[in-house]
Amino acid sequence: MTTAETATAPRKLRADAQRNYDALIEAARASFRDADADTSLEEIAKRAGVGIGTLYRHFPTRLALLEGVYRDEVDELDRKTEALLESAEPDQVLDTWLDLFVDYATTKRALFHELVDAIGRDSELLTHSRGVIESSASRVLGVAQEAGVIRTDIEFGDILRLAGGCTMMPGSTPEQRARMLRVIIDGLKA
Repeated sequence: MTTAETATAPRKLRADAQRNYDALIEAARASFRDADADTSLEEIAKRAGVGIGTLYRHFPTRLALLEGVYRDEVDELDRKTEALLESAEPDQVLDTWLDLFVDYATTKRALFHELVDAIGRDSELLTHSRGVIESSASRVLGVAQEAGVIRTDIEFGDILRLAGGCTMMPGSTPEQRARMLRVIIDGLKA
């Protein structure tokens, strides 16, 4: 069993334990976004308002915490994609999803590289993440193409590569990424 499977195995937690788990994930997410993956576990526990022992009960290693944050983020992207597909107008689905995806990918860049180094690209976690992202992109693209707003010669891999480029601009601002996304979307339009 991998570290991710032991740390994030589905189990029903008591309400207080679930609050602590959620607080740790959120504190780690914010810490990794603010200071990249070098943030100490003690600082994350403090930021979550729990003791270091509580952190270690949920995440026995730093790697388990990284995996927990990464899995939570990709699953959140999937939940947001579902909500978007249920509520947004077809001509706005791709635009909105690309914003979600670029935000997701930008904040996960440091985590991704650390995880690849530790567990490999073919690990269960990264395979799961790829599947979720590819499925989300494919569904969103299908809706946009069916609505006639996006060219039919575009494939989901094209969109992921283009949007991924926006996330690789070191030191870019949210405004710069948004501007680049508008250029990409204009090029995709039917």
